[in-house]
Amino acid sequence: MSKKYLLTSEGLVKLNEELKELINNKRPDVIERIREAASHGDLSENADYSQAREEQSFIEGRIQEIEDIIKNAEIITTTSHGNTVSIGTTVSIKANGNGKKYTIVGSNEANPKEGKISNESAVGKSLLGRKVGEKFKVAAPAGDIEYEIVSIE
Repeated sequence: MSKKYLLTSEGLVKLNEELKELINNKRPDVIERIREAASHGDLSENADYSQAREEQSFIEGRIQEIEDIIKNAEIITTTSHGNTVSIGTTVSIKANGNGKKYTIVGSNEANPKEGKISNESAVGKSLLGRKVGEKFKVAAPAGDIEYEIVSIE
């Protein structure tokens, strides 16, 4: 059974764009570099050839990974209307007197620097199903951190 990948529609668009870039631009470029390096003779001592082959392997692997994710993608639709936290909602929380805003996304789209946390992370898991005003604790290496949900979008 294939793994389902939870994605926002924005995440699916980004993956399709990356796939197109890899197939239409990066793959042909690396194939040309391999061809060029191979024309220089002895491949056993040809660093350009080895590097291009390694890059080709990475590109082909990423293409397969993206195709698998797209094929098994489940698009996140938010149906909570702001009542409870679910995947796809944006949540404002307070922890230790500091306010933070997170969007709950599938693990493939998680990027904490952009405020996107995975539904599988400790905080993400703890947020799911909660309502505005609820307080909860999450275990952290430095000790438990108490959070309060301020708003849900």
